[in-house]
Amino acid sequence: MEATAAAQPETTPRERQVSEFTALTRTVRDAGLMRRRHGYYWTRFVVLTGVLAGLVAAVVLLGDSWWQLAVAAAMALVLGQVMFLGHDAAHRQIFTSGRWNDWASLVIANLYAGMSYGWWQHKHSRHHAKPNQVDADPDIDNGVLVFHTDGLPAVRTGPKAWFAKRQGWLFFPLLLLEGLNLHISGVKTIFGRGEVKRRPVEMAFVTLRLGGYLALVFWFMPVGLAFAFLGVQLGLFGLYMGAVFAPNHKGMPIVPPDAKIDFLRRQVLMSRNVSGGRMVEEFMGGLNYQIEHHLFPSMARPHLRHVRPIVREFCESRGIHYTETTMLRSYGIVIRYLNKVGLAARDPFQCPLTLEYRSAR
Repeated sequence: MEATAAAQPETTPRERQVSEFTALTRTVRDAGLMRRRHGYYWTRFVVLTGVLAGLVAAVVLLGDSWWQLAVAAAMALVLGQVMFLGHDAAHRQIFTSGRWNDWASLVIANLYAGMSYGWWQHKHSRHHAKPNQVDADPDIDNGVLVFHTDGLPAVRTGPKAWFAKRQGWLFFPLLLLEGLNLHISGVKTIFGRGEVKRRPVEMAFVTLRLGGYLALVFWFMPVGLAFAFLGVQLGLFGLYMGAVFAPNHKGMPIVPPDAKIDFLRRQVLMSRNVSGGRMVEEFMGGLNYQIEHHLFPSMARPHLRHVRPIVREFCESRGIHYTETTMLRSYGIVIRYLNKVGLAARDPFQCPLTLEYRSAR
């Protein structure tokens, strides 16, 4: 017996890590939490379609009335819920068939919301593969906002320095432009030269949706009111999307480009859950369970709340840090983190964040 035991090869850390996630997956499947929820999703689709139809009717009936701005605000929230439904379809949560999920995403994202499913899927898939990893996750690419200190110039001066120092406070106001940016990015992609699956369908759906929407607004409202309507709807839509997605990863650890991390720890350590019960779950489209969503992206949304205690207990038993906080606290974390990174962008030699980040490499 002793000779047999001694002859058995030791498992490597990577093998043990793969075994850990395999065990977790088996537990989740045995609990029936990977089954489809067709009734749930069809109900949401029908309800959202009905609400959108009601809002279109309100635009027609109200005409030249400043109450249209209330309709615009409601439209922003409903289209946010529509995009959550499109997000679920893109992750293969609704149907078993990939083709059915693709067409559901095209109808929901392109035709209902006027967004490009192909553009969003490419960007979002890269994020899921390597969240918060420099040069891999497009959600942390430095641009107007600075999300990490890797490759920063020595000093930023003038207006850029002033903005960077305050970028945390300016983050949420800037989200008022995100709705317009999302539409423009999608249109540039599907009408550009890059590869887009089902390009003709995307072009037809987005053109019909955006053209019909603008025709509706400018036909039934005076020009000034029409622009105000679009400003409110797009502004609040962008703010809503940003307010939901920002708490999930902003302020969590940033991974250097060459880091090697197993799937389980990569998804758990770089993600943050938001507590608050059913109201927060509905507001965030289930993305408050970000850790569970990243571990099981094809899991139907209603199951995420049930898998949470399983995942949390599993992580705690293995010493894997599991992050969860309230929505307001998560916003505070995002603001403080961005301000800290912004200080490094203004002058890296005055900010300890740069040394912390580089020492982790």
